[in-house]
Amino acid sequence: MEWLSLIENSIGLLFLLCYTYQIFFVADVLVTKPRRAPKSKVLHRYAFVISARNEEKVIGGLIDSLKQQDYPAELLSIFVVADNCTDHTAELCREKGAYVYERFNRVQVGKGYALDYLFKQMKKDGVFDDYDAFVVFDADNIVDRGYIRAMNDTFSMGYRAITSYRNSKNYESNWISSGYSLWFLREAKYLNQARMNLNTSCAISGTGFLVHHDIIDQMDGWKYHTLTEDVEFSTNCAIQGEQIGYCAQAVFYDEQPVTLKQSWIQRLRWAKGFYQVLGKYGKSLIKGIFTRHSFACYDMLMTIFPALILMMLGLGCSAVQIGYAIILGNLPGALDHVLQFLSGLCMQLYGFMFLVGLVTLITEWKNIHCKVGKKIVSVFTFPLFMITYVPISIHAIFAKVGWSPIHHSINRTAEQIQRAA
Repeated sequence: MEWLSLIENSIGLLFLLCYTYQIFFVADVLVTKPRRAPKSKVLHRYAFVISARNEEKVIGGLIDSLKQQDYPAELLSIFVVADNCTDHTAELCREKGAYVYERFNRVQVGKGYALDYLFKQMKKDGVFDDYDAFVVFDADNIVDRGYIRAMNDTFSMGYRAITSYRNSKNYESNWISSGYSLWFLREAKYLNQARMNLNTSCAISGTGFLVHHDIIDQMDGWKYHTLTEDVEFSTNCAIQGEQIGYCAQAVFYDEQPVTLKQSWIQRLRWAKGFYQVLGKYGKSLIKGIFTRHSFACYDMLMTIFPALILMMLGLGCSAVQIGYAIILGNLPGALDHVLQFLSGLCMQLYGFMFLVGLVTLITEWKNIHCKVGKKIVSVFTFPLFMITYVPISIHAIFAKVGWSPIHHSINRTAEQIQRAA
């Protein structure tokens, strides 16, 4: 059975080779000052676009924060697509001064379809060309006052797509919300900031991103309709050589799920969406790596390639060992080996994720807005949150997954969030 042990060790080595570059990302961020855009004298016109489904409890807070931006109000507009709403989302948004389009389509469901509808309606009404770029938010977001001014500085550098610093409204709620929060902070700090420093393409994560007018115009709306339209957009940008920028000074907050059921549903959709994007763009990414020597393509391939596949190969080796041992009558020995392998794997996963969470917690301490005790506890529960991705990712392989709404109810201003500590 030595050959199976050799395979297991080879899988571990392959995993290390695939993701070692992210260790260099961390080192770069720790020793290099982040690239900061120079102050721009040009003030561009922006449209904030929001897709909302039954979000009357929270969307008012987002609109208020967008109206309080430290930026000339005449250069900003707010557009909402009330997507299959059965509550008062549309009426509330109109009362707050947003332009609202209502969409009812039970077949083409999801944020990608809603954005596509909104952009096409804006074109139809002759307002699309009034804006230099569009900034996409989810209804539960809250935005710092300096958000769009910081994004404008980065946009003026020539980037046609930009992502921003994603923080959370409810870090302190429980181990699930803090798990999400630490992961998103890590994405912003140790992935996108490093990419920006190293002059490679960043990646959009769900919400809080800007897209140039011309990109939307060229695809006549929004053509990304997988379950993770943000990842699909980022992947296609890497393939096309479109470099996504990152603005660390543009801060927004979003609400994280607090129940395992809601979190499972949401992350099941994300996991399925990653598989969809891998199936659709995997070959093109590999081609970009070898024909254009594109690091961005490699980076995105490692982002969407499920590490779970390597883990399942290891588990498969364990299953083969058990089967082979049954045939040879040496089941106790095989079970002992498998238990050692699985316990070692769990310890390695926990230890690695603990270090990821600890480094993020230490460097982003002042940006985590909750009591000290909850910050400390969260670094110990973060690995448990990440380990739950394993069964979710396995479930996603076999499950038929569609888009379903996530309940939002937390209303806080940016100032209230920052005072939570």
